[in-house]
Amino acid sequence: MSKLSLEAFAGSVDLDFTEVEEHWNCYKLSDGTTLKVKLVLRGVKRLNRYEPDGTPIYVINSINVVRAVNVPEELKAKPKESELPPV
Repeated sequence: MSKLSLEAFAGSVDLDFTEVEEHWNCYKLSDGTTLKVKLVLRGVKRLNRYEPDGTPIYVINSINVVRAVNVPEELKAKPKESELPPV
């Protein structure tokens, strides 16, 4: 998708939202690690533009949360000593 111009945001509407479900996608890597990835929605705008079928166009602000789990021991670095005092 091409970048939107600032004019595309003219008349856009910021929308509130409620999280209904957020699922982790899991991927098994060839090195044995499992990656868990989740898209987290931070904001939504409905543009004053439409798809050819009449559906409004939405723009989202999101982050990807990534966790590596089941990492094989031979891939791990030696843990570093914490620079913060324990709580």
